[in-house]
Amino acid sequence: MKILVVSTLIVTFSFSAVVDDYLDSLKQEVLKENPSFKGFDAKRGEEIFTSKHIGKKGKEISCTSCHGVDLSKSNENFFTGKVIEPLSPKANKKRFTDIAEIEKWMKRNFNDVYVREGTALEKGDVTTYIINQ
Repeated sequence: MKILVVSTLIVTFSFSAVVDDYLDSLKQEVLKENPSFKGFDAKRGEEIFTSKHIGKKGKEISCTSCHGVDLSKSNENFFTGKVIEPLSPKANKKRFTDIAEIEKWMKRNFNDVYVREGTALEKGDVTTYIINQ
């Protein structure tokens, strides 16, 4: 029982520290453009995550097209049909544990849906939304 509690705490701390570092780096970017920035917003992140756009393959999609509405469950990639494990770090302890992976997927997914790289503000809002799911 002790081992389970300790390993859970380590995973939680690891996830939390990585996300905090990632969000802090995004915050520094946002502050350069907007010194009055107050913080990331899960509601704005939800809007970004759920709004539909003509994606890079010319089809109307949103982040939910591949990740689903319930981020605690697996879903299928809209284009490939491959299973995508839950995006919520509460349901999938592997999520948000590596900054390079977070940056890679944010860049790729914004390009797929918005046909551009997301801004630091958008990435921070979306991350805040996801980690609260």
